[in-house]
Amino acid sequence: MSETDFDLDHFLRHLSTGPGVYRMLDASGEVIYVGKAKNLKARVSSYFQGKDPSPKTRAMVARVARVEVTLTHTETEALILENTLIKRHRPRYNILYRDDKSYPYLHLTAGDYPRLALYRGARREGGRYFGPYPSAGAVRESLNLLQRLFRLRSCEDSVFRNRSRPCLQYQIERCSAPCVGYIDPQTYAEDVRHATLFLEGRDAEVVTILEQRMNAAAEALEFERAALYRDQIAALRQVQAQQYVSGERGDLDVVAAACRGGQCCVQVFFVRHGVNLGNKAFFPRLPEGEAGEAEALAAFLGQYYLGDGTREIPVEIVLGHPLEERELLATALSERAGRKVRLVERVRGHRARWLEMARRNAETALASRLASRDDLARRFEALQAALDLPEVPRRLECFDISHTRGEATVASCVVFDQEGPLKSHYRRFNIEGITPGDDFAAMRQALERRYRRLKKGEAPLPDLLIIDGGKGQLAQARSVLEELGIDDVPLLGVAKGPERKPGRETLFLSPQGAPIILPADSPALHLIQQIRDEAHRFAIEGHRRRRAKARGRSPLEEIPGLGPKRRQALLRHFGGLQGVSRAGVEELARVKGVSRALAERIYHHFHGDGP
Repeated sequence: MSETDFDLDHFLRHLSTGPGVYRMLDASGEVIYVGKAKNLKARVSSYFQGKDPSPKTRAMVARVARVEVTLTHTETEALILENTLIKRHRPRYNILYRDDKSYPYLHLTAGDYPRLALYRGARREGGRYFGPYPSAGAVRESLNLLQRLFRLRSCEDSVFRNRSRPCLQYQIERCSAPCVGYIDPQTYAEDVRHATLFLEGRDAEVVTILEQRMNAAAEALEFERAALYRDQIAALRQVQAQQYVSGERGDLDVVAAACRGGQCCVQVFFVRHGVNLGNKAFFPRLPEGEAGEAEALAAFLGQYYLGDGTREIPVEIVLGHPLEERELLATALSERAGRKVRLVERVRGHRARWLEMARRNAETALASRLASRDDLARRFEALQAALDLPEVPRRLECFDISHTRGEATVASCVVFDQEGPLKSHYRRFNIEGITPGDDFAAMRQALERRYRRLKKGEAPLPDLLIIDGGKGQLAQARSVLEELGIDDVPLLGVAKGPERKPGRETLFLSPQGAPIILPADSPALHLIQQIRDEAHRFAIEGHRRRRAKARGRSPLEEIPGLGPKRRQALLRHFGGLQGVSRAGVEELARVKGVSRALAERIYHHFHGDGP
């Protein structure tokens, strides 16, 4: 996509609500601002609402020609990547940090009552230094947490020696007031030891101590103090959680592909000296026919690294998909680089996490591209031609049914127009009064409820009604529309192909009813698949919520393989359900008894983007 055809409105509509980093570029392609966000959609959209009074922000937004994003697992991870990209690009509208020599540290002084404070400069003073941190803000966040947890003083020695009564830090429970003798040196030294263990990364020992104190307080019926320890443990878990942005040393590229709807996105993450420097998305043109990720990746690697001979080839390239000619490609790259180059597919640790990030970003970038206006317009026109409709449809509606062995049946209706999903028009229907598992009756009830309202003029009728199902479901839909006197809406049934493989669907257009099989690379079929998949997702989401509510159970009980003991361990570890829902895969996997696979299952259950 060139700079000139970047559609800001469409980009914002389809932007992820998850955490990540965004880069604003001007018309020349220069990065002019880098920022992080807990909610990318909300943060990036706020720049373009015209409400920011800052002249600097207004001037910056006026120059923005394009916005690029990188999804991350957590907001803290986004913070680290943000600082890496700022240092690399030095955007004119960012506050630029100094070089590594001026990075801030936490300094724990020596003496009977050590001071813990932010420090920047040559480390000539005594005591211990912890860091460096990516920014002063990150130091202050950690310092604020440590003061709440361990109540160590942060005041200057001159202030400490001349106090006659406790300061405000004591009043807000950020200091134990050693300046006026409210704590003895032995107890203070114990708090210093715990803070040191925490800063050394030995947080498990600190958590064990706090858990013992929490359990003792609970047994003594001191529930407020027990709740305080619980909150401290949750805060420790959150801050000290393993991050995905930096870790192992070395230079490598992480490459993953996502192909769908006749298009493909390849994401390349660049890791140098163990630091993720960011990513770039490529959209190679696919040949006629449906190409898979491995095929697209193999073609991309050869052209990208061997094309003009100027591309830097790292020591290692992590691949998102196995390649048949991996050894041959590795040999060619090694000859070009003048040293051995490894192509690896099965990775662990930080490499596995980087690979997961690359895959996720590839899927997101591809989904955004598929939803672009130009592509959708082309697909709507192709749909008209494929189904021989009298005119290009402007509004599509699709229905699907979801249940678990007949329990908590939910029907979904999603709506697309030529600009993409109209989510404000989506509807769900809780199906009642039918034989459990009777999908025909469920579809009939949903259609009756939907089109009885539309018949009254509450919303426009669709130009094409799509049913996820074969001839039986299509007959139910035709019967409902006839009873309601709606005879000008064509119906399309989508029957899944062999082994439910995308690209092999059989279409039934009513009233003709003759089966239609479109080629796998047909833009019309891609549009049908897109709206069908969205209806399926929306139905499953509603079904899960209804099932959990009906059973009166915790959402954790909905996760296969998560028994009572592990649920209890999770809740105790994170301080409650909210902490569990916000945790990343790596944090979840650190809980005793929770494997990596189970952690991924828990994460995807809460975030709705399962594998």
